[in-house]
Order: sequence, then C-alpha cells, then structure tokens
Amino acid sequence: MARKGILSTGLGTEPKPQSRAKQPVTEPIQAKAKPNLMPRGAVGALQSSLNRMQENAVQELDAAVIDMAGVEDRLGTDIQAQKQLEESMRAYGQQVPVLVRPHPKKPGRFEIVYGRRRLQALRTLGLPVKAMVRQLDDHALVMAQGQENTARQDLSFIEKASFAAQLDAGGHDRQTIADALSIDLPMVSRMLKVGHAFDLPFLRQVGSAPGIGRDRWMALVKLFEEPGAKSRAANYMNRPEWGGLTSDERFEMVFARASATPSKKAPSPTAAAKPRTLRSRDGKALADIRSGKRGVTVTVPSRAAEGFDTWLDAHAEELMQEIHDRWQKTRA
Repeated sequence: MARKGILSTGLGTEPKPQSRAKQPVTEPIQAKAKPNLMPRGAVGALQSSLNRMQENAVQELDAAVIDMAGVEDRLGTDIQAQKQLEESMRAYGQQVPVLVRPHPKKPGRFEIVYGRRRLQALRTLGLPVKAMVRQLDDHALVMAQGQENTARQDLSFIEKASFAAQLDAGGHDRQTIADALSIDLPMVSRMLKVGHAFDLPFLRQVGSAPGIGRDRWMALVKLFEEPGAKSRAANYMNRPEWGGLTSDERFEMVFARASATPSKKAPSPTAAAKPRTLRSRDGKALADIRSGKRGVTVTVPSRAAEGFDTWLDAHAEELMQEIHDRWQKTRA
C-alpha cells in the first residue's frame, strides 16, 4: 500500500504515514530485508513521475537562450501570416507552448524542436517563451518535429518533400522518415525524388507553393532533366516582377520557363540566291550569274542572246583560261 500511495499522490498532497503498531509482530526475519528494496522502487517511481510532470509542465524561457535545431521545415516566411500571428500574441498572449530540448553542447541553452514561427513572433515582441522542455536525442527530435508537421494542415507537399530530403541527407533511414511523416515507404521514395531534385536556395525563392501538388512538382523534376531548363527558370527569378508574385505564381512561372523550347534559328535553307544580271557596256542583258553551295552558275538566255550563247559555248575553254590567268595575277 505504501507504493500505491506514493505514485497516486498529487502535487501538494503528502502520503499519510502508516502506524507501526499495525504491523504484525510475528513478521519473519527474512521479510525484514525486503523493505530495504521497496523504498528504492517507490523513490524511483516517484522520480519518474516527477520527471514526467516536469516535462509536461510549461516553463517560461528567455527567447535569447533558444537556438534553432532539427530540419528546416518551412520554405520562406509568409510575411502577412507572421504579422497576424504577432498581432494575435500581442493581444492574447501565447496560447500554445513550443517544444524545446536542453542544448546537448551548451549548458543553460535550449534548441527548438517545433514552434519556430511562435518563437520568431515572441522575439519580435520581446516576450518570454512558454515552452515544454523535453530530453530528446537527435532521433527523437526528428520524430517529434515530423509528427508535429504531419498534424499541421498548412504544410505543403514541397515542404514535406524537402523535410524528407534533409532527413535523408542527415543519415536517417527511410523507415524513420516514413514514421516521422506518417507515410508509407513508396511515398517516401516519391518525396525524396522531388526533395533531392531542388536545392534549398532554389526552393526558398519559390516558397511553399501551397496550391501545387505532387504531380506538378514531379513534372517539374522531369523538365529539369532537360539541358538548360533549370537555367532558363533561374534567370527569370532575377527579374524585378518576381518579388510581387505569390508562391504559387512563382512555381507556374518557373514551370512555364522550364517548358519553353529554346528559340532555335532554323538553319536557313540556303535560299537560292537571286541571280545577278551581267550587262554589256550599253546596258543590254548578256547573262545571269548565281552563287550557291555548289558553285557559280552563268546562264546565257538563248532567246535574247542573238547567237552569243553559241559563240560562248565554242570559246568557253579559252575564255575561262584567260579569266583564270587574270585571277592569278590578282593573287600575286
């Protein structure tokens, strides 16, 4: 009964001591050795119970002693939503505590597990942070953060895919990733394919894209496999109008730029160059000369040649030799 009384005791209530007079006088000698073990178990159980109560208790911490930890789960900050959160906290205070763990290397400091937006808002307002402090190793931290993400309806597909890719890069196995996000292994594979296809700086520029689902991101992965597609998309991000777009609009612009076929000038079919007319000193048309891939062609229309075409044919070799000799002299 003594053990039950200790474990069931609430805070502020002390167990009633039992009277020794009620203990049997005829208790065997061997039984007297057992009470030495009972307090140990009871004290251990009490300590464990107190530890659990302490972990569930909400403490107030200075925001300055809380560092970032875990994996980046949000791609950029929605400025408008953050301002609304700050206004809500200014008016009503912090309603939901954040979760932190003691810093593994810096005594007196803590690491945030989840509640980054709340922490940021409280820092801006200069208010203390209501936090639950848990003793978590790195694996437990990832699991806690992942399960919190799963419960949040506003986390987009690409944010979850990026979260999974960061866990994978950090050495966590796929089963851990599946458990953290409450998904099956095939879905882990799909998320990793998307998450690893885009680096964090790129994703931060696009943002969470809440209206864009898995299929569209998978299609963009496929597009980025084509040479030049990613650079075409990245070039557009440097334009002034980029900052005025919503995250979904940014995705659509990236998709459109990656889909665009680069403008290629079709090799202009050697358009048959127009013939040039060769004329006599008095301006009469003698022949047409045309330059092309295969060489130079001289045509003497027979109908207006008045016999010149026949004469040229008869003296062509002699005339060509003379022309060639003149050309040789120009090269000397």
